Amino acid sequence: MDYGFTTAAYVVAAVLFIQSLGGLSGQESAKRAVWYGIVGMALAIAATIYGPGSGNWLISLVMIAAGGAIGWYVAQRVQMTEMPQLVAAMHSLVGLAAVFIGYNTHIEMVRVAGLDEAARAALDGFAAVVAHKSGVEVSILRVETFLGVFIGAVTFTGSVIAFGKLAGKVDGKATKLPGGHLLNATAAIVSLALLVVYLQSGSTLALLGMTVAALFIGYHLIMGIGGADMPVVVSMLNSYSGWAAAAIGFSLSNDLLIVVGALVGSSGAILSYIMCKAMNRSFISVILGGFGGTTGPAMEVSGEQVAIDAEGVAAALNDADSIIIIPGYGMAVAQAQQSVSELTRKLRAKGKTVRFAIHPVAGRLPGHMNVLLAEAKVPYDIVLEMDEINEDFPTTDVAIVIGSNDIVNPAAQEDPNSPIAGMPVLECWKAKQVFVSKRGQGTGYSGIENPLFYKENTRMFYGDAKKSLDALLPMIE
Repeated sequence: MDYGFTTAAYVVAAVLFIQSLGGLSGQESAKRAVWYGIVGMALAIAATIYGPGSGNWLISLVMIAAGGAIGWYVAQRVQMTEMPQLVAAMHSLVGLAAVFIGYNTHIEMVRVAGLDEAARAALDGFAAVVAHKSGVEVSILRVETFLGVFIGAVTFTGSVIAFGKLAGKVDGKATKLPGGHLLNATAAIVSLALLVVYLQSGSTLALLGMTVAALFIGYHLIMGIGGADMPVVVSMLNSYSGWAAAAIGFSLSNDLLIVVGALVGSSGAILSYIMCKAMNRSFISVILGGFGGTTGPAMEVSGEQVAIDAEGVAAALNDADSIIIIPGYGMAVAQAQQSVSELTRKLRAKGKTVRFAIHPVAGRLPGHMNVLLAEAKVPYDIVLEMDEINEDFPTTDVAIVIGSNDIVNPAAQEDPNSPIAGMPVLECWKAKQVFVSKRGQGTGYSGIENPLFYKENTRMFYGDAKKSLDALLPMIE
């Protein structure tokens, strides 16, 4: 196949990817958007395998089959509660691939540089492309390779640490080595100096030194981020993985990789910015890993948590006219979305107004709660974003919080020393009654105390969310 066919296939694939991203912005079009992405990726792989410069057919087919089998196996076994750490793991693979491709490019440049003119003329594939580059073009290729390895290495270790924090294998608290940002800045300056050396000499040691520095930056950046901010971290790493792919696309002269990398990188950055606004964070501080910690002693919380049983919650719901349900990660852990959907159906059948309030960073992954509710067949039109529903709490009879902490925490508004100070939250405490479904009296994943649990109009509905709701359902008459 000639370059014209491959280019045309890449253009079609790029359009499909853009359509996929656009469709994912709405729940009703999301399924169609996923298929756009699947078809686009299948077309891109086919065009690359059969396009100019292709070869190693057996290895390529075996690797595609192996990757597809592993992907199918993982998709079948991973629960929705584990999706955030799966996404982080996928980002780490993108970063690692960028590092490997960058080193392969470097090895080819070194090999080609050592050949005479006759040997260069006999080369084919990527080596032939490198052999025909001028001195300036080789320098540009070195910059592209260096950036690809740097971003890929940062993405790799950052994603591994994010996976560990999300999976509970690494302490979720913000942790920095002595020196904090100075260490990150030093590693970045060292990397910049090594870029100059690499440009001048193509030194393998310079590339290795930068890789070590980048691996450290990725590790230290994410270790310095608290558990409450992990949704932003996942989005940020998604952006990093996209830019790593784009840099490698330049190295390989692959137009589709450049386009797709730019799409992923820019969309991830935009999403990170939106989420930072939703959490009242500085976008720059997010990139530098300087968030998720406290600025002073937290405000003391007085009072006690008052428990309520299923009968009490059912009585309040039967008397209520308007109800707002706020889902969080605890709902995902308990796999209670189907029970929530059934509760919603029964309440709406009684003529009650039931709506869902979704915070931009609910759960541990952007859009996590929307996916769970859609999976449980909750109508799209009653699932509202924070800005759409926050003003309605004062006129709401009952607010039900299911497994949420930070997104309904009044300390964001009342305590300037809170780790989430200034973060916009769902003001559910303004409802006439608040019921909080929670396993126990702990502070949860982020470790931040919540004054909501101690307010006079709040009652704690202790227990596993699914079991609690299943006990509640027969009492809704």
